[in-house]
Amino acid sequence: MKLKRLGHVAICVQDIDQAAQFYKNLGMRLVWKDTDWAYLKAGDDGLALLSPGYDQAGAHFGFVFSDRAEIEAAYGELKTQGVNVSQIHDHRDGTASFYGRDPDGNTFEYLFEPLPRN
Repeated sequence: MKLKRLGHVAICVQDIDQAAQFYKNLGMRLVWKDTDWAYLKAGDDGLALLSPGYDQAGAHFGFVFSDRAEIEAAYGELKTQGVNVSQIHDHRDGTASFYGRDPDGNTFEYLFEPLPRN
């Protein structure tokens, strides 16, 4: 298993609208916004904003894959290594991911992000 890139960082915010506007003012592009989370990008790098009510995950960093089979293979490999990982979850924006924890308890995400259709 070889990681391609660190794709995003997720942070907890008190007000999704206010935080999204702040990061847009810094030059980021809003990709997705809902009542409990938002996702912005600067080039290929992402920032996820999580509201206090967002219950999927807390602050974390995410590794991005463009092939769903790659995260499924990585999931099996990490499970074999004894890494504590969640089930693979399909998200409402068309992505899919699973979460895990490193030995110090930091949360990471392996995220399938489909390539844009042209």
